[in-house]
Amino acid sequence: MDVLGYGVCRLALVPVRLGPEEQAPQVTQLLFGDHYEMLKVDERRNRILIRVHMDATEGWIDASQHHGITHDYFEQINLANFKITTDLTCGILYKKSPLTILLGSIVPISNSELFKMEEQFAFNGESKSLGQKREFEFVKNIAQKYLNAPQVAGGKSPFGIDPSGFIQMVMKIAGYPISRLAQQQINEGNKLTLEESKPGDVAFFKTSNPELHTGIVLDDRKIIHADGRVRIDQLNDEGIINSDTKTCTHQLVGIRRYINANGNMAV
Repeated sequence: MDVLGYGVCRLALVPVRLGPEEQAPQVTQLLFGDHYEMLKVDERRNRILIRVHMDATEGWIDASQHHGITHDYFEQINLANFKITTDLTCGILYKKSPLTILLGSIVPISNSELFKMEEQFAFNGESKSLGQKREFEFVKNIAQKYLNAPQVAGGKSPFGIDPSGFIQMVMKIAGYPISRLAQQQINEGNKLTLEESKPGDVAFFKTSNPELHTGIVLDDRKIIHADGRVRIDQLNDEGIINSDTKTCTHQLVGIRRYINANGNMAV
């Protein structure tokens, strides 16, 4: 499908839906700073089909929430090492207007002298360079910032997130871009056994649903995952043992490591 144009999210959170209907299921979300390609505009010109640049997820957004950019600016975003926020929320000034943005948002501030800013921002929250790769301990700490976030289909924020979105966002903040869906994520990184796993590794599970479930391994055979809410449960060879009911809720099918000991992406 031909690309009609380009955009970047300039709101805190924008739903991306399976179809152009307002009631269509949410497949993912855009956070501030996520950029995308425009693929199609519906007949009434109030919905736009986009492809998210980071993971190639396609879906529809409201045209009123679209912020168009040039192809040159789109390419500059691809090359620039922007900042990614590490606070649950933080404030920025965008075009002299205050805006609250969420954990994992991308702020277009770069040390590169080659990057020509087209917009003006003021930001003083906690952040790290998007391309900086961090270690297992950092992954664990970021994961715990999502604790008690409600499970929301297609969600990617600390105010609503789904299991695979939780994994993608934590890894993205740590400097390791991975796919959106658990069925894709399980084919990335290095395969491990439970005995080989360390805090920061990602475990995958079967459930009663067709989709895989997923979570991040913590110390002491614990796992943090989105199941109703982001929570911490026990992990054993069988799967996830719910800390409240003491029953096995998810059957373990695999563990992957996206981060090598030297902080590089595992392949």
